[in-house]
Amino acid sequence: MPARIIETNPRPFESRAIDPVTLDIIENALRNARIEMDATLVRTAMSPGIREQGDAFPMIANPAGKMIVGQFGSFIDGFLKGWDGSIEEGDMIFLSDPYSCEGAISHSNDWLVLLPVYRSGRLVAWTAMFGHQSDIGGKVAGSMPIDARAIFEEGVRIPPVKIWRKGEYNEDLIKLVMHQTRKPDWCAADLNALIASCRVAARRIDEMCGRFGEDEVVAAMDALLARNHRAMKALIASSVSTDQVSFEDFVCDDGVGYGPYKIKCTMQRVGDKVVLDFDGTDPQSDAAINFYLNENMFKMFFGIYMIMVFDPQIMFNDGFYDLIEVKIPEGSLLKPRYPAALSGRTHALGRIFDLLGALLGQRTPEFLCAAGFSSSPHLMYSGRDQRPGKNGEWFQLFQIGFGGIPGKPFGDGPDGHSLWPGFTNVPNEFLERYFPLRIERYEALADTGGAGKFRGGNGILMTYRFLSAGTVSIHDDRWFTYPWGVNGGAPGSRARKILEKADGTQTIVANKLDSLDVEAGDQLHFITWGGGGWGNPLERDPALVGLEIRQGLVSAAGARAYGVVADGHGVVDAAATAALRAELAAAQPAQAVIFNRGGTVEELRAACEAETGLPAPKPPVWHHMAIAAE
Repeated sequence: MPARIIETNPRPFESRAIDPVTLDIIENALRNARIEMDATLVRTAMSPGIREQGDAFPMIANPAGKMIVGQFGSFIDGFLKGWDGSIEEGDMIFLSDPYSCEGAISHSNDWLVLLPVYRSGRLVAWTAMFGHQSDIGGKVAGSMPIDARAIFEEGVRIPPVKIWRKGEYNEDLIKLVMHQTRKPDWCAADLNALIASCRVAARRIDEMCGRFGEDEVVAAMDALLARNHRAMKALIASSVSTDQVSFEDFVCDDGVGYGPYKIKCTMQRVGDKVVLDFDGTDPQSDAAINFYLNENMFKMFFGIYMIMVFDPQIMFNDGFYDLIEVKIPEGSLLKPRYPAALSGRTHALGRIFDLLGALLGQRTPEFLCAAGFSSSPHLMYSGRDQRPGKNGEWFQLFQIGFGGIPGKPFGDGPDGHSLWPGFTNVPNEFLERYFPLRIERYEALADTGGAGKFRGGNGILMTYRFLSAGTVSIHDDRWFTYPWGVNGGAPGSRARKILEKADGTQTIVANKLDSLDVEAGDQLHFITWGGGGWGNPLERDPALVGLEIRQGLVSAAGARAYGVVADGHGVVDAAATAALRAELAAAQPAQAVIFNRGGTVEELRAACEAETGLPAPKPPVWHHMAIAAE
């Protein structure tokens, strides 16, 4: 039974034309309200994941729940389909269960607040915000157990409930939720920050309605949706082929010894509509790497990618959703059946962006980007602070790291940059002030970006020295498969993690692990992947390669991948460079390889241990036999 919207003034909104000046004012007022939501959140949250990194996503939607401004796509539609209660003025909804909203939020660490905005008794808009909580209980600190077999192991799971009902706060509910987490102070502050950001946007919408009238504001929202629909329709017609295009990529492993897991998508334009079919994607995992991919979320990913590549001036919103059809097989890695574990879904989420780039660029190689939006590396470190004056108090860090961004048709990929454009790093000063650790090194690691006419971004080397004994968890990917290069570019390097004990002994550790014990004085060398390169490396300007040697981004030995001979100070030997380039060019294939994966899965498996120091993952064994049979 769908949600029941209760209005004391159920008069329908008048459909009307909006003059361009008024539309522009309302559009920019909505954009500013969205920015104010972010500002409110980061100034009032406590956890480093939200406060310092911005792991939260705002949205303002029209009365029907269609996103007008935001970042992560509309999650109101999935909520409204599953909510069998009423929505009234003074209500606010709180939830974190992915299975209760069709995967609109994709793991239980993301807490979502939804606020219906009323004026004169009519529902005029929605504001919403969700953010990642650093701990929600469960079997491990950080609440993202790699070996979880069901969502029940991943912490408190909140169904859609009214945190405010007709203006009355549900205090007992919040006490119950906060009782489940290891960090109730952070969670309480972060939840209040989510609420405050939604209320700020609601006030701005009320002010707009006071200035222009509710009917004018709602009509402007409809006009913005219609404008986006027209723009995306033209973009799809010009940029997406009627021929089928397919691509597949892989999540390296599941953290319990099996992998890689295939994600496959086929794209085709049928009339005005794009059809994206994930048939051929592997069945769901028994571990936690499943990604419950909401169809509307993927439509937003597709739209954002199209807009950023082909026409960045378009304002993205939900207006184009009927132009895209998404098919995801039930029981697959991207639509697992309840109660599959979901906490490690980040790797598949990152891989979706690599896959989108490959699909959209195959027919137009001049727009094709390499791989590099490959994961979202997590580090969790927790324990009792043993430093003088800390009295053994509990500490808990959740931090997101960055890898190399792919080379692109018009330039190099940034070194050590975020998967999400709004994310920032946690400042080292913050880490050293609030946690028992010291950052020994934080640098772009030379030669990790794939060579190309446009270089892939280098990965990051971050060395943590632990000052108290504790427990570490790591979530990362692209350690077995490479971030592929394109149009003659080389793949980026793989991710690596090295634990160095106080006596200097070094051990390569897995990129997905829980409960690694560390002692005071131990160091963790946390190395992320590099982005793939774009285009023939022999076409890169030798002077630029020399400059990057001086900047520490390319080594003198690594310069040879570009056919450049230079010394350690970046001084290029022009004659030797010309000779080396002629030699390398003669050995190149006549036609550039569009996708350079660094080898097939079988070849990577055979060479894995020698190259990475880790055993290759075993081919997945599907325990969900009914799903495999389908």
